[in-house]
Amino acid sequence: MTTKLPLLKNVVVYGLGAMGRPIARNLHEHGLLLGVRNRTSGVATGIINELNLTEFEDDEQLYTQADCVLTCVSADQDLLDIVDEFKGKLNPGSVVIDCSTVSAETAKSIAEDLAKSAIGFMDAPISGGVEGAKNGTLSVMVGADFKTYKRADDLFHSIGSQVTYMGKVGQGQATKAVNQVLVAGVAQAVTESLAYAEKCNLPMEKVIEVLSAGAAGNWFLDKRGITMTRNEFVKGFKLSLLHKDLKIIRDSLEKENEESQIVNRGIKEYGELLDVGDGDLDISALIKIKREQFHNDKEANTEE
Repeated sequence: MTTKLPLLKNVVVYGLGAMGRPIARNLHEHGLLLGVRNRTSGVATGIINELNLTEFEDDEQLYTQADCVLTCVSADQDLLDIVDEFKGKLNPGSVVIDCSTVSAETAKSIAEDLAKSAIGFMDAPISGGVEGAKNGTLSVMVGADFKTYKRADDLFHSIGSQVTYMGKVGQGQATKAVNQVLVAGVAQAVTESLAYAEKCNLPMEKVIEVLSAGAAGNWFLDKRGITMTRNEFVKGFKLSLLHKDLKIIRDSLEKENEESQIVNRGIKEYGELLDVGDGDLDISALIKIKREQFHNDKEANTEE
């Protein structure tokens, strides 16, 4: 007879950025949030006060009462640093769930390290944007031992509407890499096509309406089409983060002597936006580059 492991119900969220904050709120709403931590302590204090969470005397008291730490940070080294910070305070049998986007190699390395202390690990990157995080409708792609994965049923369904077990540790991040290539490709297609529509002096709201109703319709066009034509780029997924994700994918591809034109072009063009200080803008700001492209093409054709 197989012993069923207990569900995770005392969660610490570490990383309270644009995604981590709403994730913490949803976990709290479902009675699963024990506490929060952030590298900037003032942010954590704000969430503790907002949700009326217990204020623990110190980190050790917090982590020893937790059965799970859910991390949501920006980069591989950030994740390695914070796991190294709290891993010695967790009890054997507890679980670390990482919702960041990092390399599959980093996920595997952390899992192996935590296993030495009998601590489980899941790589569970998320997709769905800030809106999905706020609404609890994220898509979660999970790599883990299956028994460990089942312990997080309630947890995952409190933050996501599509939760999929992808296989062993690392498979969640591999799936997210595929997701990011597709996100980058769709962004390329939509921003370039809308820049072309602007060049043709078409009524943009009607263009977006008719395209969304046909085979060209997609989430990015629907959610970002109108805002990008109005030069509104504050809401959404920071282009600096997609740039970082694409560089992770490029490095992984290079190890296999492979490359992706979508990845390479995204790194180049988002890099240009980073160079002019636009890193905090939504990825739809890519339309700025596409507008310049059509303008330059027009000038070149005129000169010829």
